[in-house]
Amino acid sequence: MAEASTLVIEAELQEVKRARDFVALAFGAWGLEDHVARTVVSELAANAIEHGSSRGDPVVVRAYQREDGSPVVEVWDRSDVLPVVGPVDLCAEGGRGLRLMEALVRAWGVRHLSEGGKVVWAMIAPVPR
Repeated sequence: MAEASTLVIEAELQEVKRARDFVALAFGAWGLEDHVARTVVSELAANAIEHGSSRGDPVVVRAYQREDGSPVVEVWDRSDVLPVVGPVDLCAEGGRGLRLMEALVRAWGVRHLSEGGKVVWAMIAPVPR
């Protein structure tokens, strides 16, 4: 397993770009395509900022490779509230992000942190550059 790379951002929406750039660097170092990873981390970081944090809270973004080479992206926030994939509402302006992410990744899930909060993770198919 590759050593995890970690970035701490503030719970501000403009920080999502830093999360995307961070994941792009990690995937580039592994020789992997980063388009899906950047889309996934955008959704996870935006959700952590909008729904799992108060303004200015730290949000942790991690990227690592499992022993089988599968890359994983994680986002940690302070909320214990789990993400919900809601029903499709064709009239709604939002609420499709987790469905999109779910379609792009091999697997995803959530685990609670012992100190409070949660980690939302997504395993991405490794595609060489």
